[in-house]
Amino acid sequence: MSRHFLNLTDAGGNAIAAMIADAIDRKAARAGWPKGKPDADRPLADHVLAMIFEKSSTRTRVSFDIAIRQLGGSSIVMESGSMQLGRGESVADTAKVLSRMADAIMIRTDDHAKIEELAANADVPVINGLTDLSHPCQIIADLLTLVEHGKSLPGLEVAWLGDGNNVLNSIVEAAGLMKFNVRIGCPQGYDSDPEFIKQAQAAGANISVHRDENEAVAGADVVVTDTWVSMGQEHVHNKLAAMMPYQVNDVMMEQAKPDALFLHCLPAHRGEEVMPSVIDGPQSVVWDEAENRIHAQKSVLRWCFGQI
Repeated sequence: MSRHFLNLTDAGGNAIAAMIADAIDRKAARAGWPKGKPDADRPLADHVLAMIFEKSSTRTRVSFDIAIRQLGGSSIVMESGSMQLGRGESVADTAKVLSRMADAIMIRTDDHAKIEELAANADVPVINGLTDLSHPCQIIADLLTLVEHGKSLPGLEVAWLGDGNNVLNSIVEAAGLMKFNVRIGCPQGYDSDPEFIKQAQAAGANISVHRDENEAVAGADVVVTDTWVSMGQEHVHNKLAAMMPYQVNDVMMEQAKPDALFLHCLPAHRGEEVMPSVIDGPQSVVWDEAENRIHAQKSVLRWCFGQI
């Protein structure tokens, strides 16, 4: 049994909860081990993960590589520019060939339609390592981090400050599945995808949009932001000016709950979307969040192969 993981809804709330529990158990079981040592049970022994990168990557690349190794398998890393895909071979043909040569495909790309076409033509699981629309693997790591730090997801108040990007879309999607609420603080013209908001609201989550950043962050359990300028975006100066009121700084964090946590998927631009005193401060859990990409990817992979 194999499954695609293109968005969080592909798995559903119960499976996400099971992934988080699996990640916590596996992480604890290998405490103190070398990073490259396989887990004792090697549940994906001899499996090969093909990874395609059409966008730059640090955490996604390393975490998936380490994840499949710890599960007992191996990976092949491909840059689109060095593949025939980068020279005009179709996505469909690429999917069919890689399905014959690898056991799963992870792709980090731009247009979400590309990953949907890949999945439609693949006979093996396809995993969304990031598209312009969503970033589901990142959110599994984020939720894992919050649970590790004692936060119960149902009823959680999450404040997002800044750009309504792909990470926010997946946070909103998760809110509907895991029954927490999201207050979005962003300037006019930079909103989250409305379809994700409608879906989450239909599932019972309270998703609200605020132009006043103080309304968004007041009393929040978690404060989240991301870089304001994504790879390849234009009109940078205008966007930075519009985003500046939504910078996460000490004053902003003081309006959240005293035990509020700060998340950032990285890379961070200190002095833009977040101040050093916050990201490097006591409420920040971004380094746990980054490490947890490994443990989250392992559970995503196991889910894709029907082991969760």
